[in-house]
Amino acid sequence: MIQKAAFVISNSNPGNCPKPDRAEIAFIGRSNVGKSSLINMLVNQKGLAKTSQKPGKTQLINHFIINDKWYLVDLPGYGFAKVNLKVKQGWESMITTYLTKRENLCGVFVLIDSRLEPQQIDLEFLLWCGTKEVPTALVFTKADKQSKSKTDQNISKFLNKTREIFEEEPDYFVTSAEASTGKAELTKFIEELVTEYQAG
Repeated sequence: MIQKAAFVISNSNPGNCPKPDRAEIAFIGRSNVGKSSLINMLVNQKGLAKTSQKPGKTQLINHFIINDKWYLVDLPGYGFAKVNLKVKQGWESMITTYLTKRENLCGVFVLIDSRLEPQQIDLEFLLWCGTKEVPTALVFTKADKQSKSKTDQNISKFLNKTREIFEEEPDYFVTSAEASTGKAELTKFIEELVTEYQAG
């Protein structure tokens, strides 16, 4: 159970992240995938992660301390945020450095909009994570926004695509921030990752 969550620090340099002395779980996804809403739903706080109508609001690596035990990290979205190329390249190198060099990172949740057909940008990002051995799991968001059969159809198409990339399909969760769907399963999985890390 997540009982306590507090903001720690935002920065644009992975080298300035908090000391890597505890388990860390990160969330990333395309701009406008519902990342902030999902994080707020998981920690039971409406305004912890900043939500915005404008895609690309998160431009920094944001650390939150959970239950005084582990870090939850909100990463900048990839995709169509309207920023100039230089800024975008800066973000990309920041995210790449963080994902490949952060030694206490024990799980990265890649958020996928369940309303959409498989998007090339998501598949490319997953492929990159696979080649860099970044430990990823999928979180399908906004499952309450259309019929269950439509959601299931899109998820099934996406998982078929991931099977082409990886030998096996990754762990995945179906969520809705508004209806709290998937909250218990996702929290349990995160707690297992954290416990495993602490035991290691």
